[in-house]
Amino acid sequence: MATLNEQTKEIIDKKGFAHVATLMDDGSPQVTPVWVDYEGDDVYINTAEGRLKAKNLSRDPRVALSITDPDDPYRMVTVRGRAVLTDDGADEHIDSLAKKYLGKDEYPFRQEGEVRLKVRIVPETVSE
Repeated sequence: MATLNEQTKEIIDKKGFAHVATLMDDGSPQVTPVWVDYEGDDVYINTAEGRLKAKNLSRDPRVALSITDPDDPYRMVTVRGRAVLTDDGADEHIDSLAKKYLGKDEYPFRQEGEVRLKVRIVPETVSE
């Protein structure tokens, strides 16, 4: 397991989007921009059941994400690791991301009946 250093945490603390790569059935990559944060040395994103990245990660937990510093596009970090999906705490997590990225207390784009998933990414490598 890799650790997140202070530079990595500083970049994640900003409002920059991460681009998350998952693997399709045929092994080809699928990339999605997402909101991102961290707890300790784990990186977290959020999605909903039925979304392509959730399906891909449920089948194959290998994941990579790239985060560019919004204040300096030549400064970035890449994290590769494995994902663990849970609905436990996922609603609270998407609300905290909405606070970070939109300044709103609640995620405003929730669909009726939507089941949110909190995705924990356990880093295997971190590079800057």
